[in-house]
Amino acid sequence: MIQNSFIQIPGIGIKKELSIWNDKVFTWNDFINKSKESEDKLYEEKSLLHVQTCLDRLAKSHVNYFYNTLPASEGWRLFKEFKNHCLYLDIETNGGDSFSGFITTIATYDGNEIKYYVNGKNLDDFIIDIFDYNILITYNGKNFDIPFIQNYFDIQLNHAQIDLRYILASLGFKGGLKSCEQQLGLRRNGLDGVDGYFATHLWNDFYYNANQKALETLLAYNIEDSINLEKLMHIAFNMKIDNLGYANFEKVPKCRAAINLFKPHFETISNIKSKIYYNF
Repeated sequence: MIQNSFIQIPGIGIKKELSIWNDKVFTWNDFINKSKESEDKLYEEKSLLHVQTCLDRLAKSHVNYFYNTLPASEGWRLFKEFKNHCLYLDIETNGGDSFSGFITTIATYDGNEIKYYVNGKNLDDFIIDIFDYNILITYNGKNFDIPFIQNYFDIQLNHAQIDLRYILASLGFKGGLKSCEQQLGLRRNGLDGVDGYFATHLWNDFYYNANQKALETLLAYNIEDSINLEKLMHIAFNMKIDNLGYANFEKVPKCRAAINLFKPHFETISNIKSKIYYNF
């Protein structure tokens, strides 16, 4: 979709971009060809130079060029062309804020490989692996996950970000991640009722009681978050394309189902639920 976009060019807003599309100019190459025959100010030399810059930056995979020139609400347009540069990311914490709390686990997925990081084991490996990617895809990550990571590790993440919370809200799907999943027909096998608050109890059960099954359940939950982000990204991208109303814009195919590396332990979940909700 980025190759169909003109809104990143100075002086071209939503209305002008629509005019360009309505003029049957759907790609940067179309724009270049149109500029040779049209006297319309839309295709003036200044805009043409920006289009040629876009072609050059795309060929060199300069993700941040487009991320920094697109309006914040249009970052989703990066996805199709830069899908292989994306990392789906979710963290779990002990329930504290980004200054007083700590990260318990992190799960990432790049469309091929799942990785997970556990506090006290391999958590620091994350700050090496994260820089293999250019785009971070999260749910509410701009407000929570990314600031928490930066404060906790004392690092700066200058990656492009696609926060599905805002994209899905623009499509009419609001609430937390689990709510959006349910609204869009995604189900979590064996993890219904497990949320971020419950995840803190899973960590405590592992940390204080050495319950390995609690850690495995926590990781199953954390990983499910990250792999479901890919499903939601594909759904949201295609819905955005549909809403533009032009058949010329390509959608992304349905993503293949990722297999979670861990399974939830139902007895552990039941025991924790009984303690939380019934004060046993």
